[in-house]
Amino acid sequence: MSRFSIAGIQMHISTHRNLEEMRRRLDILLHLYPWVQMVVFSELAAHGPTLHSAQPMGGSFEREFSEMARRYDIWLIPGSYFEKRDGAIYNTTPVINPDGEVVTRYRKMFPFTPYEEGVTPGREFCVFDVPDVGRFGVSICYDLWFPEVTRTLVSMGAEVIINPVLASFVDRPADLAIAQGSAAMFQSYVFHINGLLAGGNGYSMVIDPAGQILHRGNVQEEMIPIEVDFELVRRQRREGVLRMGQPLKSFRDNTVEFPVYQPGFDMSYLNSLGPLEKPKRAVQQKKVQVVTAPEPAAPAPKKAG
Repeated sequence: MSRFSIAGIQMHISTHRNLEEMRRRLDILLHLYPWVQMVVFSELAAHGPTLHSAQPMGGSFEREFSEMARRYDIWLIPGSYFEKRDGAIYNTTPVINPDGEVVTRYRKMFPFTPYEEGVTPGREFCVFDVPDVGRFGVSICYDLWFPEVTRTLVSMGAEVIINPVLASFVDRPADLAIAQGSAAMFQSYVFHINGLLAGGNGYSMVIDPAGQILHRGNVQEEMIPIEVDFELVRRQRREGVLRMGQPLKSFRDNTVEFPVYQPGFDMSYLNSLGPLEKPKRAVQQKKVQVVTAPEPAAPAPKKAG
């Protein structure tokens, strides 16, 4: 089977428990589109960007996600949640199969520092197989800005990149350009699914392996059911993007050892950029304006009488 149906759900996210609302969206989605086989929610959909909601791996969030996957007989990527683990907090995406089993977990490698404070970066890449269909890779939001992450997933065989997002800043157009560029550069489908309100400013996007936009979202709630074609991915990787560029093969066959990745690379320029911290307000010099009272006018001369 080369075709597989995936739906993104862009919904309003609060900073409280959102699982009942997620379940309601699944009810509607699977009523309208019963052929959907995998559902993807946005980053931190379970409870919004609230560190106090962190819970251990296998806690109540994952148990309820597993019940949803079993009930609707779907693969479920429920966005992510904050996970407590070994004294640290991670931004973690579980991948759950239709039997309700957590088959793997991905911990965000590039938290949006310095804004995503208190989150420890993960260190393990995540790919998983849907039997008799194909291989998927998972990244979270800002990870997409680092092509090394996507390149590694693709080099491990990923054909579809699942990228839950919580994006609401003024750099959102850059996110979308990077998502589209990544699909073409790595000859992969990209599901870039954002939330609303506390979960982001929308504009979810799905792109095919030639970099062509299959869905460009807006700022309202959306259900985005898309049928992907794994044979299209494989053919474009064999024969080129639209039978032209073959970037994966070119990277494979290149003999350059990029010095920036080698031990001992001179990091002096990067170090000169200063610490990773929020920009501060520019200091403005206060100008003191001295106001002097005008001198009194001279009295008019008296007329001779």
